[in-house]
Amino acid sequence: MIPLRDIVPSRTTPIVTISLIVANVLVFLYELTLGRALNDFTLYFGLVPAAFSWVAVLTSMFLHGGLFHVAGNMLYLWIFGDNVEDRMGHGRFLVFYLLCGTAAALAQTITAPDSVVPMIGASGAIAGVMGAYFVLYPKSRIVTLVPLFFFFQIIEVPAIFFLGIWFLMQFLSGVGSIATATSGTGGIAFWAHVAGFVAGLSGVIVFRRPERQRVEWWHDV
Repeated sequence: MIPLRDIVPSRTTPIVTISLIVANVLVFLYELTLGRALNDFTLYFGLVPAAFSWVAVLTSMFLHGGLFHVAGNMLYLWIFGDNVEDRMGHGRFLVFYLLCGTAAALAQTITAPDSVVPMIGASGAIAGVMGAYFVLYPKSRIVTLVPLFFFFQIIEVPAIFFLGIWFLMQFLSGVGSIATATSGTGGIAFWAHVAGFVAGLSGVIVFRRPERQRVEWWHDV
């Protein structure tokens, strides 16, 4: 399932969400100019568990491994980030986003502490945003593109169903990746996704603004 948009209108301009998307896209465009130096750039600014660095925890959140990687992440951030930012406020949302990304990086490091493969991408932080959305907007619906045989169909599914299925897939994939954790090869950091999502589920309780814990204006949308 590919999410296209949600049905919850944001009441404020998502300044932080837009800024994060712009920053990630600009860094990716810069990556495209590096040519053969890209590998060294990724090793230096990506998070290598075997050579853990707190600076790399931050910088790795803005690196991506390809067009589909960055495009997919930014699509998810745009769909879910604006409304979570609306409920938290700009400053709180930025701190929340970075903390979720940090939790994701730590989880992946713990599961593969000897790995020399750099971890890159905003997926863990965005998973945290999705976890927060799961708590804040359980009755919302997601407009989704679903493959049916040789065709695609656009349908609406409950957000709680879409996000629940996504989390289950990440968890099962993470369990499956344990068997190959010592192979030394790269891949998707499923445990970072799981940890980011769980961090978002719990962190939203602290970071959401009290005056916006209850909203009724979107129920009839």
